Amino acid sequence: MNEHRHNPDLDRLSVVNALILLAYASTVVISFPTQTFELQLPGFLLVVNINFLTIVSIVVAILAAAGTDWLISGHPHQSGTIRWHHWLVPSMTAIAIGIPLGTIEVGAAWWVVFGLGALLLIGVFVAEYISVDSLDIRYSLAVIGLSAVSYALFLILVFAITSAGFRLYTLLAAVVPTVFLITARTLFLRLRGNWRLAWAGGITLIIAQLTAALFYLPLRPLQFSLILLSLLYTLIAISFSIEDNRPHETMWIEPVIMSTVFIVLGFIIK
Repeated sequence: MNEHRHNPDLDRLSVVNALILLAYASTVVISFPTQTFELQLPGFLLVVNINFLTIVSIVVAILAAAGTDWLISGHPHQSGTIRWHHWLVPSMTAIAIGIPLGTIEVGAAWWVVFGLGALLLIGVFVAEYISVDSLDIRYSLAVIGLSAVSYALFLILVFAITSAGFRLYTLLAAVVPTVFLITARTLFLRLRGNWRLAWAGGITLIIAQLTAALFYLPLRPLQFSLILLSLLYTLIAISFSIEDNRPHETMWIEPVIMSTVFIVLGFIIK
């Protein structure tokens, strides 16, 4: 039993988490004027704003990916050198923490978000470590946690982009790779190490088309984000049920209930 209940090295976990948090803490005392770069492309003007938080977000994503790889390399059941898929959720989580930190004024609320972000990062790192071994007795809990974080990150990403008023091409540029990676990774975890890239590609195509169709409807950012989340959750749940050979009569129950909850929340929350 013990051989399938391993935990990450606490020293490594502390170092990785501390480096990421230190990078975000530096934004409190370090800043420089926003630099704007414009690129005229056929049909539209691409405007990119770069500030210190932008650079920090890139740095923490790299730190999270490298740190996760460092943690996993010490797992006794780690075999092979292909570990890139373990980098995705930690990197996205590290970047997502910077979204509220970049919009909230430094004060009590900022430090609360900072502390919660630290706890979330630790949880993600531990879950990724556990997910290395599908025979670990906590594997199912790790899969649930990583899947939930992935869906939450997708919601945050879509909400942040639509709230900022970016155009459709910017939204699609962010949504397409994110949906593909989340779908591929979630199915990989739920199917215990089996890749289903065809499902990931098909679901990405569907979500991209629905994103374009819904973009110009009079929906608030939260409504739009939750509708897309409900569609993504439904498609992933159905694809998993098909791959897992679950009864066709009952495979619709979970996605329908969860999708209804997401959509209703979008219209209730103001």
